[in-house]
Amino acid sequence: MSNSAHDLAQRLGRQAEAVCRHYLSAGRREGGYWLVGDVRNVAGRSMFVRLKDTAKGPAGKWTDAATGEHGDLLDVIRESCGLVDFKDVVDEARLFLSLPHPEPEPDRPRSREPSAPTGSPEASRRLFAMSQSISQTLVETYLRNRGITALHGTGSLRFHPRCYYRPDEDSPTETWPAMIASVTDLGGHLTGAHRTWLDPDGFTEATLGKAPIDTPRRAMGDLLGHAVRFGVAGGVMAAGEGIETMLSLRCVLPTMPMVAALSAAHLSAILFPDTLRRLYIARDDDPAGDGAMATLINRAQEAGVEAIVVSPRLGDFNEDLRLLGIDALRAASRVQIAAQDVARFMELAA
Repeated sequence: MSNSAHDLAQRLGRQAEAVCRHYLSAGRREGGYWLVGDVRNVAGRSMFVRLKDTAKGPAGKWTDAATGEHGDLLDVIRESCGLVDFKDVVDEARLFLSLPHPEPEPDRPRSREPSAPTGSPEASRRLFAMSQSISQTLVETYLRNRGITALHGTGSLRFHPRCYYRPDEDSPTETWPAMIASVTDLGGHLTGAHRTWLDPDGFTEATLGKAPIDTPRRAMGDLLGHAVRFGVAGGVMAAGEGIETMLSLRCVLPTMPMVAALSAAHLSAILFPDTLRRLYIARDDDPAGDGAMATLINRAQEAGVEAIVVSPRLGDFNEDLRLLGIDALRAASRVQIAAQDVARFMELAA
């Protein structure tokens, strides 16, 4: 076996998921990516490792959206093991490659139709297609209980009454009602889906209406660069992390196109429409949000797009809406956006 870095990286890439499970054990698989806090195996979600070859690049390539770091699986081995000399990295990689590794667990068909790989864009499309409008469903109740009453143009959201949920690979499958959100590319093609499992017993301050399970939110499919979209972006667009966050801001900016990237890592990597000239970054008040904001500002500047940060008074805009009220949210937003956009996008909420 060749010791060249390129050869080793390719061989590791063919076992990318096994490499991640071994060296980045603090993370977990979501769709076609392994998500973890950083290359040193800290828990979190800002670093994503591609698990399969795609048009965007080979398996094993990774990016840390919070820091801008990127590399291949040799870098993962070096950093997670604390190695310094390249010879030691090569020896560790060769040792790993010489060990037997189980194949990833095959996806289980969910119906008699030809099965789509779990977590794939095709599985996402099927899930969204079998869901229904949110009108007069638990999804509408969930959003209204969180103070969100501007539900116009929410065709990207649907309701599934019995959406599958499995706590981990060794647990039986459960079913819960869920809000299903379509993740689309700039052309409007569905590439993934996001599930928010809901509590059928209703809203409590402890859960805010989400199901009482370990991970009530999960995404699937091809997410990188894409988002849940509300309205069609032209020259102006707002972008943030959560669906509820962006729908809350939309209550006071009802005609501004908005996207929810679903996490800080994916927010920093959203693709810009060619028509975009001004981007409002709806920041979450936490370290991950700050990292995504900084990366997104740099990317916008490089693309010739004006970036304006809009910050909540509390943790996020849904907290502001629920705890401070819509008038306070409107007043705080008004002074943070450009004057011409106040007239253009706030007129229906004034």
